[in-house]
Amino acid sequence: MSAQTPASVQEALDLIGRGADEILKRDELEARLGASMKAGGRPLRIKAGFDPTAPDLHLGHTVLLNKMRQFQDLGHQVIFLVGDFTGMIGDPSGKNITRKPLTREDVLANAETYSEQVFKVLDQARTEVRFNSEWFGQMGAADMIRLAAQHTVARMLERDDFAKRYAAQQSIAIHEFLYPLVQGYDSVALKADVELGGTDQKFNLLMGRGLQEHHGQPPQIVLTMPLLEGLDGVNKMSKSLGNYIGINEPAIDIVTKTMKIDDTLMWRWIELLSFEISLSEVVALKRDIASGQLNPRDLKLRLARELAARFHGGAAAEQALAGWNAAVRGEGDTASLPLVDVVVPAEGLRIAALLTAAGLTPSNSEANRKLKEHAVRIDSEIIEDAQRVFAPGFEGVLAVGKRTFARVRLVVG
Repeated sequence: MSAQTPASVQEALDLIGRGADEILKRDELEARLGASMKAGGRPLRIKAGFDPTAPDLHLGHTVLLNKMRQFQDLGHQVIFLVGDFTGMIGDPSGKNITRKPLTREDVLANAETYSEQVFKVLDQARTEVRFNSEWFGQMGAADMIRLAAQHTVARMLERDDFAKRYAAQQSIAIHEFLYPLVQGYDSVALKADVELGGTDQKFNLLMGRGLQEHHGQPPQIVLTMPLLEGLDGVNKMSKSLGNYIGINEPAIDIVTKTMKIDDTLMWRWIELLSFEISLSEVVALKRDIASGQLNPRDLKLRLARELAARFHGGAAAEQALAGWNAAVRGEGDTASLPLVDVVVPAEGLRIAALLTAAGLTPSNSEANRKLKEHAVRIDSEIIEDAQRVFAPGFEGVLAVGKRTFARVRLVVG
């Protein structure tokens, strides 16, 4: 992707608004974009904060990164803010209990891995990486008290998650009230024009507007992005729910997991994750699918290829697609699939236990159910004999149904 020069403010607004849940305030954004596009106009400062609460990013995190990249492509300055200070407080957004703060060591270790991953989406040359300990590390107790004095408890309790916990007589720690103030002050320190965040961050983002006004700065525009549904199509993508795709996962895993999402979720993912499929093309694609001219599977493959290429490069993406086609469609050589070693006892394993050991079924009972449904294949051969044993040294492609497969080699444990 290269920087784009939109012909009009409206074109820039259309790109920025793609997939956005809310823009507050749109007229202010339009005015600042117009001023920026005039001769001698300055690029807008676009801020998004990430608390390094876990070392690995997944596709859900990239919804914000993608929007940041679109701002970069329009010529604006992106600030990737690592909340190494706020991460030690613990963001209470959406939580019904106090979240355990991270240690300084945890925060720094996770932040280091973040920087290695975000530039798979962002243009490093046009990204300003900042840590909010830069300014909070220099604040004393008196400074923090002055910051806390700029808001009331009653106003804090207007926040949905705090209000619910207060009504349910669940504890709210004092330091949790500090989190929105601290995040808001980040916008003051960075002189942000726009701050991006998830819909669950709206209260915190608006706090930034208020604090900027208090400090005599033009208040930032707030742009919220929806929370990406995970593979189940119901819950927010989350590692704890197991419905995620990590951006560091192998290309074949990105492809195979993407191909498992249902057709309805596919459109949502295209809107929030794709750079290559424009919204105008989406209209035509929906028409082609409705008329039977296009198989949704082929469009899903196109999305899977784009995602795999973004995080692993074009060659790895093409190899992953070749492996998927070989395993699912029987087209091509399955040798393109990565080989996974599965540890088995010296006497080997029956097929049900092997499928479970390879991670293709959650249990032996589920594996046996799939066998009865004639949904288990090895190298394209349907397996029906539940007593069949596979010994160390065996190598082949195990498949359960049309979408779950792995090329495995059995080794002695």
